[in-house]
Amino acid sequence: MTQRRMRISRTRPRYGRAIRDYYEDLWERLPAELDPPSFRRRLHFLLGEVRPEDRALDVGCGTGDFTAAMARASAEAIGVDVAEAALRRARSRHPGVEFRLVPLDGPLPFEDGSFELVWASEVIEHVADTARWLSEVRRALAPEGRLLVTTPSHGRLRVAMGGVERFSEPLGDHLHLYTKRSLGALLGEFGFGEVRVRAVEGPPLLSRMLLARAVR
Repeated sequence: MTQRRMRISRTRPRYGRAIRDYYEDLWERLPAELDPPSFRRRLHFLLGEVRPEDRALDVGCGTGDFTAAMARASAEAIGVDVAEAALRRARSRHPGVEFRLVPLDGPLPFEDGSFELVWASEVIEHVADTARWLSEVRRALAPEGRLLVTTPSHGRLRVAMGGVERFSEPLGDHLHLYTKRSLGALLGEFGFGEVRVRAVEGPPLLSRMLLARAVR
């Protein structure tokens, strides 16, 4: 990792109790039955990568549906989230699957190289300190481990037609907008190799979602 990346990854913004309370309140208010966007597409992407007996981590697991899908595919799966309210739902929906609470601004509670697969679906756009988060994800991956990321796509035409306010509301929790190019460049900057990013869900210039795969 370059000196620049090392220097960036040491930054530790303090979210404070207010941000944690925001996510706890959000999960308390969400309806019991959710209809996640593009769930089938994301699940297909995930299951195409899971291997039997993979040690797999679902970062930002929410209700735990993807964690449970990895467990059913014979992976040794763990889901983590920053909101206890989300984890209560996950444990209720998927008894027998392991879920853990993780700090907003702290390290992941796992040893170096703990996982062959890390899944982060619709998470990276919410992360304030992207450098620290990616550094931790990479640390938790074993050599040759795979990182799978999904995030909304915000190509120039899509943003021009919808306006930036539509995708990044002042009081919303989407902190970053990614394009196919910027997401690929970011993963490469943090030492990932074999980076592949696809834009899906819609016409080529108006795709709504990015699917990224990278190797530690």
